Amino acid sequence: MMKLTKTLTLFSLLAASQLSVSADAQSPGVWSYSDCVDYARIHNIQLQQSIISQQMADCNVEEAKAQWLPTLDFSTSHVYGNSPWGDPANRLTGNFNLGAGWTVYNGGKRENSIKLAEKQREISQLATTDLLRSIETDLLSVYLNILYARESIDIYEETVELSQAQTNRAEGLLEAGKISKVDYAQLKAQLEQDNYNLVSARSQYATRAMELKKILQLGITDSITAAPVDWNSVGMTAELPPIAESYAMAVDTDVLLRSLALQSDAADLDIAIAKAGRRPQISLNAGVGTSYGVPGDNFGDQLKYGLGEQIGLSLSLPILDQKKTKVAVATAKLAKENVALDTDQRYLDLQQNVESWYVTTREAQSRYRAALEQEKAAALSNELVNEQFQLGLVNPVELLTYHNSLLEARHSVLQAKYMALLGMKMIEFYRTALITLPASM
Repeated sequence: MMKLTKTLTLFSLLAASQLSVSADAQSPGVWSYSDCVDYARIHNIQLQQSIISQQMADCNVEEAKAQWLPTLDFSTSHVYGNSPWGDPANRLTGNFNLGAGWTVYNGGKRENSIKLAEKQREISQLATTDLLRSIETDLLSVYLNILYARESIDIYEETVELSQAQTNRAEGLLEAGKISKVDYAQLKAQLEQDNYNLVSARSQYATRAMELKKILQLGITDSITAAPVDWNSVGMTAELPPIAESYAMAVDTDVLLRSLALQSDAADLDIAIAKAGRRPQISLNAGVGTSYGVPGDNFGDQLKYGLGEQIGLSLSLPILDQKKTKVAVATAKLAKENVALDTDQRYLDLQQNVESWYVTTREAQSRYRAALEQEKAAALSNELVNEQFQLGLVNPVELLTYHNSLLEARHSVLQAKYMALLGMKMIEFYRTALITLPASM
């Protein structure tokens, strides 16, 4: 127990020092993905609760091992009695007893209970590890959503700037009589729509930042800015590793599979403990006691001559127990079968998850390559049409068409880029149980 507490304290101090060093090296309020993970390790409430569960499991192991120790208890009782026709009529009696007991044999239940408690402690530790891994993937998703929302803001800010310039130019053309009020109104309406899109993008960014603060347990007055990704170090269209290899590595690194293996072992121990109900139990008992009575002889003499000692060995052999043992064994065996089914299901889940991320990532990579080409074409077309509009050679309807096509193309690139990055990082996570997200500071 003390060893675990010291380990957890050391872990917290190391994580805090890492976060402090990282924070000193960056702008105030700018957090990298690794900063978020380090901070969550210390401050996330669910993770802290899971660590407390580990400590409780340590206590259970200590309690199980203590079953090897003997019991020792002291008892005393004092009774005042009244007998109207007795001699004497009133009498005070009492006794003092010191008793000890030790279980010699209980069918192996004690030994298996210790092993079971140790298995459950390991399961509890793996539960904490699995929770941390879930927090890491949740943080990755929210973190990338924040970066996506921020780039969306950049796109809409540029779009609003362009729309404003087009509207200003349209106003000049309207005054010169080269376009109608209807054409000008259409461009004005597009400017308002782009302004609304910008406000909406900023709202989405605030919502994503709030989600990140929730995971990190930050307060309402705390501000946080996600550090941008170093895209130069990310091979967006790199070939993915073989899927079969990734699945095999996912199986090797999966925490839940390790936990289920321990649960299977624990189920075997539950069966052994249940079967112990059919075996005899042997106990060793010893005691020493004395008594006194008032009125009576000298109090000290009474305690001296009333002193008695005893030692005994008891054997308990179960014959009929209302089927309690039979039901307990059957229940434990069913629990083991259920663990086996959970294990089979976990293998299927891992297979489907890995395959799904491969399909999603490959589709996103392909979409990213296509979207880049579409963006280039849309940008050239939009630039040409905008120049023609400045000269009064094209109408606003055609200008707006190319304007919206460019906006859609830029968002297609953005969506595909972040979807491909998320997929690549999730595949990396299944392979190595680690997530690295290079930050551009």
